[in-house]
Amino acid sequence: MNNWPEGWSDDNRGSRYGRGSGSAQPESARVMRQVRRGPAPSPGQGAYGGAPQYAGGVPQQPSYVDGGYAEPSSGYDSGYNTGQVYGSAGGRGPGGPGGGVYEPRPAPNWRRRIKVTTLILVTVLVVTSVATYFWADSKLNRDVDLSKVIERPEAGEGTNYLIVGSDSRAGLSAEDRKRLRTGSAEGKRTDSMMILHTGSNGPTLISLPRDSNVTIPQFQGSESGKVRPAMGANKLNAAYSIDGPTLLVRTVEFNTGLHIDHYVEIGFGGFANIVDAVGGVEMDIPQDIKDTKSGADLKKGKQTLNGEQALAFVRTRYALAGSDLDRTKNQQKFLSALANQVATPSTVLNPFKLYPTMGAGLDSLVVDKDMGLLDLASMFWAMKGVSGGEGKSMNMPIAGNSANGNLQWDNAKVKTLVQQLKNDEPVTVSSG
Repeated sequence: MNNWPEGWSDDNRGSRYGRGSGSAQPESARVMRQVRRGPAPSPGQGAYGGAPQYAGGVPQQPSYVDGGYAEPSSGYDSGYNTGQVYGSAGGRGPGGPGGGVYEPRPAPNWRRRIKVTTLILVTVLVVTSVATYFWADSKLNRDVDLSKVIERPEAGEGTNYLIVGSDSRAGLSAEDRKRLRTGSAEGKRTDSMMILHTGSNGPTLISLPRDSNVTIPQFQGSESGKVRPAMGANKLNAAYSIDGPTLLVRTVEFNTGLHIDHYVEIGFGGFANIVDAVGGVEMDIPQDIKDTKSGADLKKGKQTLNGEQALAFVRTRYALAGSDLDRTKNQQKFLSALANQVATPSTVLNPFKLYPTMGAGLDSLVVDKDMGLLDLASMFWAMKGVSGGEGKSMNMPIAGNSANGNLQWDNAKVKTLVQQLKNDEPVTVSSG
């Protein structure tokens, strides 16, 4: 049985022109099959979201006729020509909630985001600060026990620091000693000594010339614990060389009547390392200085000194007309400038500079057992104030030379000065 529509049967082709025909006559025009669509199904019938109505459960097939396409009255329709979008009922799009309009994404909660970000930053800052504090605190060398100092004067108002620069070569290699011109002497001696008083009337920095003529009193040995007899008149720096920091504190307190609250010491190598860690310190050199013993070779004027140059500058003695007194003034100026450099935002807020500076400084410092980081910070801040003109710097008042050639203090002025410091009063005493 042939199911082809009429006009397509092999038997009916005849001699007409067309496929498989040898005739030269063209085939007459035929009516093209047309696809006729029935009415659009109701929602849910012709789309995948609903069940189409099939006769007998099987979709009815269209019939082809020469006159066009006859579509069953209740056949399958894809819904394509109606604009229907495939999808299940109830989903986003046509047929779902909102009539096919997508709901906009909710706006971000910026206030909440800012709060969360701020909380995270504060937490990181607190954790970092606490960790830095304990790290720095652990690096302090608390080797000086001031409880071994006997017969101490009563403490006054404010805080008094005894700041000592020693000629210690500890930790320096042979090459470092040659470069820094420190020599190779064993042991250590005081190269500079200062009293820094902090209080309500601004800081006061007082240099104690190492050749000062003082009395070394009875003292308790730092190692033996035994009481040693007084040694009489001597140079101030002899006290340190005899029994170290505790005898030096004992001698200063005995000769001034001023209570020393904290002790801070730094050696040659540590001093140079701190200067290099902060990137050098700018100084206004008062005159050309050339000293073969300290290694100083500096021209007059403003310049930035590195660690080696700075150490040579503060140690220079013989190239200055005023000898030790002028040297102590230069030491005060430089230490104040160094403290000012350390306390600048470019150092404090820059971790790449702050941590090396703290590491170099804290490793090099020797302090008393009761010294804390806050005490050390207060000391540096006070020295910064001296360089900024908020305080006063001076030498211990000198009356002249003693019988043995050492510098003799002006006892009357020293008594007034100490009384003003103990009462935390403005200092009116001058060095001359």
